Amino acid sequence: MESFPIINLEKLNGEEREATMAKIHDACANWGFFELVNHGIPHDVMDNVERMNKEHYKNRMEQRFKELVASKGLENVSTEIKDMDWESTFYLRHLPDSNMSEIPDLDHQYRNLMKDFAKRLEKLAEELLDLLCENLGLEKGYLKKVFYGGKAPNYGTKVSNYPPCPKPDLIKGLRAHTDAGGIILLFQDDKVSGLQLLKGDQWIDVPPMRHSIVVNLGDQLEVITNGRYKSVLHRVVAQTDGTRMSIASFYNPSNDAVIFPAPSLVEKDVEEHKQIYPKFVFDDYMKLYAGLKFEPKEPRFEAIKNVGNGLTLGSVAAAY
Repeated sequence: MESFPIINLEKLNGEEREATMAKIHDACANWGFFELVNHGIPHDVMDNVERMNKEHYKNRMEQRFKELVASKGLENVSTEIKDMDWESTFYLRHLPDSNMSEIPDLDHQYRNLMKDFAKRLEKLAEELLDLLCENLGLEKGYLKKVFYGGKAPNYGTKVSNYPPCPKPDLIKGLRAHTDAGGIILLFQDDKVSGLQLLKGDQWIDVPPMRHSIVVNLGDQLEVITNGRYKSVLHRVVAQTDGTRMSIASFYNPSNDAVIFPAPSLVEKDVEEHKQIYPKFVFDDYMKLYAGLKFEPKEPRFEAIKNVGNGLTLGSVAAAY
């Protein structure tokens, strides 16, 4: 079995740049995931983010989750639950407009820390997009320009905790799905595992590593690269011991961004009669995705073609 791709970003600055770029390309093409070390975000910043997020969950959210579990009788289930996830979560929006001041129960220090962390991850996401451009032979900044659309990218952070689950065989921490958007940067717990991706027909653990950032690709990058790079199914398996922290930052296209395969990547595919992915507005895709998140991505790609042909989103969603 191949080992999970771990990329040392520091090696881009030396003699191993070519080999490191090749590892990134292989990870994007064959895994849809990779893990970054020496990514430039200071370890003390990450330690503070972890500490404050775990404190926030324990002080503000843990009891709410226990009450939710009790109210729905989840601890006593005897058959598999397929329409719910065993997670406690909230969402911070950074771009194009921030909602940080609107989230209740966040103290001043926590807000400032998460703003700083989000800025660092935004910079890293844009650096990674340019590395992808380089590997694909696209001009520098191409992906960032597509993502910006007419205003700014959609960029936000999903803060999740996955508490101990008494019956992990009957409910997932998070059901299997591909991510709808662009590039996702995850700061995950280094002690409690649970994140898995599907490679071929096998579920593979994404290894917890201290101070690493896990990167995965969303559906939009699969479309823009015309399938050279893939979004892949992933899930979170609930655990019986320990609460797993997950801080996932989504750097996505703007609502009005027009998504389509990069023309320079399509030319050769046309000659070889390969599949050409559809052209659509990102907001239309997100509306479609909302009802089909836990379904296969291929019907979404097919359905979004029909949206572009004038069908309403409601009629398309109803067909699947």
